Amino acid sequence: MTPSAITRTEGETKEVPSAAARSAESAVVEMEPLIPGLPDEVAEQCLLHLPFPYQALARSVSSAWNRALSSSAFLRAKSELCATLSLPYLFIFAFHPISLRLQWQALDPQTRRWFVLPPMPLPAGGAAPLCPPAFACAALPHRGEIYVLGGMRSDTETPLRTLVTYRATTNSWSTAAPMPTPRSFFAAGAIGGRIFAAGGGDGGISAVECYDPAADRWSAAAGMRCGMARYDAAVVGRRMYVTEGWRWPFYTSPRAGVYDADRDAWEEMSEGMREGWTGASAVVGGRLLVVTDYGDGRVKAYDAGSDAWQKVEGGGVPLELKRPYAVSGAEGEIYVVGSGLEVAVGTVVAEGERGKERLRVEWRVVKGSLAFADLVPCYSQVLYA
Repeated sequence: MTPSAITRTEGETKEVPSAAARSAESAVVEMEPLIPGLPDEVAEQCLLHLPFPYQALARSVSSAWNRALSSSAFLRAKSELCATLSLPYLFIFAFHPISLRLQWQALDPQTRRWFVLPPMPLPAGGAAPLCPPAFACAALPHRGEIYVLGGMRSDTETPLRTLVTYRATTNSWSTAAPMPTPRSFFAAGAIGGRIFAAGGGDGGISAVECYDPAADRWSAAAGMRCGMARYDAAVVGRRMYVTEGWRWPFYTSPRAGVYDADRDAWEEMSEGMREGWTGASAVVGGRLLVVTDYGDGRVKAYDAGSDAWQKVEGGGVPLELKRPYAVSGAEGEIYVVGSGLEVAVGTVVAEGERGKERLRVEWRVVKGSLAFADLVPCYSQVLYA
């Protein structure tokens, strides 16, 4: 006698497993090894080293893998691993200039393979067109997290309060506590595991707000001395540098400021730094670099001792990359993303005696897919995933 029940319908006989049979099947699934021949503890360590793009595929291998990869213990262990053994991936926020369709892509620089991210949740009323450059982004690279803040509706030019978070450990997006102040075209940066939002709009916002990811809560920080719209911003150490950039007709020096997180205070940016900041920035090895937004895209580095920008040898961004650029840096390299998601990776090396060293950049190019031909980048960031 089998542990099942027989039900009859018109023209057929159907065997339906009883509760006991289902329980027995579930027990068999629970006992299924993750990797045959290996203890589950060892198999789990193997799965922890699975790069983030393959996790969704791995969940379909078996119910045992799906259960292991989705468990809270596995996700905690994966988050801890991100800080030590995870691999660098270049994440790119791009859009189609006509349809304004948003898209996130990730590039594995070692294999030169591209991976599309899940669609980013759109703000309330997201069916309306959004202005991609109006968003601000910040990241906690060694935690594998990206934060996309604010934005603007293109039809009404209404700024947004949105905050959405991407986590490489789960390859998924989630919404978080919205900003107290609606913002567009503003600066954002990460200091000490917290996210700061400053300025915005046409320069009329001086309020600064700080987001704590652990508490999912916003709090006020020291306000800017004057409101600024974002041209570019960078975090070096525990200081965030924000510049409004040169504006036509270039009669006055750019407005700029520096936020010191330890003192929760703003100060003036030095004259040499603000007047020479003429492009998109990246921080490489603690040095602030800028890819100039004119000419052949030369790279220059800021020297605090002389309050001047020094030329980086090795030539400008490779000619096959077309503006606009999205720039980021990590592990001694600067990444420049151009239209069509063509990527130039520059290795930055120091030459000469200590204290008198000169910087040189050596470029290589990673081609974008033909499917990216019409895409324009507005943000890039290296994450460890």
